[in-house]
Amino acid sequence: MPDASSVRHVRWSDLPEERVTDLISRRLITGTDMMIAHVYLKKDAVVPQHSHHNEQITYILSGALHFWIGADRAREVIVREGEVLHIPSNVPHEARALEDTLDVDVFSPPRQDWLDGTDSYFHRK
Repeated sequence: MPDASSVRHVRWSDLPEERVTDLISRRLITGTDMMIAHVYLKKDAVVPQHSHHNEQITYILSGALHFWIGADRAREVIVREGEVLHIPSNVPHEARALEDTLDVDVFSPPRQDWLDGTDSYFHRK
């Protein structure tokens, strides 16, 4: 059982910023059953359609993301500063930054593909 010594205090600015693409970078904090990320997207950055078994909550701190939800892209949602989008497990989604954006993504369980660098969907054309 974890005890007080397993508690961590972290400053975002102390974490390395991983470059994902020319327009997207991120910082990650992981626990046993969850992960939180700061995702930095420049205007017009695209996160290609993908899905994952991880439940996702996206909270926009600044900027705005245009999401297309579903394999057929039938549902569109614009998520702006102060708004949250919940994406259940295995729901296909993609996004485009409408302006420079800082988004906080929370995943449960942690995104193994982000941790081991196998998130190749970022580089699909």
